[in-house]
Amino acid sequence: LGLTYKHQWIKLKPFWNLLPPKLTPISENLVKEKFVCDSKVLISCGRKSVIPSIALKKRLGKEIFTIHIQDPKVSFNYFDLVISPEHDNIKGDNVLTTKGAIHYLTKKEIRDNSDYLDVKKDKRKLVAFIIGGPNKYYSYSNQIIKRILLKVKKISELNKLQVIAIPSMRTPKNIITMASEILDENHIVINEVDKRAYLSTLAISKYLVVTCDSTSMISEAAITGKPVYVEELPAKKNDYRFKKFRDLFTKLNIIKRLDKNLEDWTYKKLDESNRIAKEIKEKIY
Repeated sequence: LGLTYKHQWIKLKPFWNLLPPKLTPISENLVKEKFVCDSKVLISCGRKSVIPSIALKKRLGKEIFTIHIQDPKVSFNYFDLVISPEHDNIKGDNVLTTKGAIHYLTKKEIRDNSDYLDVKKDKRKLVAFIIGGPNKYYSYSNQIIKRILLKVKKISELNKLQVIAIPSMRTPKNIITMASEILDENHIVINEVDKRAYLSTLAISKYLVVTCDSTSMISEAAITGKPVYVEELPAKKNDYRFKKFRDLFTKLNIIKRLDKNLEDWTYKKLDESNRIAKEIKEKIY
């Protein structure tokens, strides 16, 4: 939006921390640390920020413009705008939908960090393997991840590629260690979470392989315009929303399922954050 901003984590008092927003009273007193709202625009994201945002809107009215990111699980009328991914399937007069998740990456940031890793490339092109982590939908057992790492390694050898494996905030340490052991010295494993290394990897890789557990990482990969392959994991429970998201990105020609034969294709780079920002400006001003 091009605004100056401050960022504050919202922590609710112990009892209220356990309840969903629809069962929580609308009060600013539920917040552990007092939140001073001296802004004209308030953007909230996540379950714990729903009630504080509604409470501030109730007190300040038209003095603030409130935007909630993702489905708040309460009436959308509490907010001026709700921003939600298309695969969440929510609709309303004040709902703006995005293709995939909005995120903080920019094309300029990726370009500016292209030399950060200082990878001494040989004749092989690079393939990024972006690793997520366990969540309530997908398992990350050693057996499953070992199979995927061996698959990525075999595909890279068949296509004469060098792998750069890069972890996310949710990647367990043992998975990073396993990646180092399996991919050996012929490939590159980033051993810790490093935003600049991630940006650099997106910039210098020819192909991007992402695990299916994160709509955010797949959406971030889509800003590059490069071929994005998704490696699917066994689901622990109904992953309908994730499948709907992947179906949309498949139709948009952004992603394909990882197979031994890699191919090149192009699509319009997906930059939903900037597109949505323009729509928000129209609503605010």
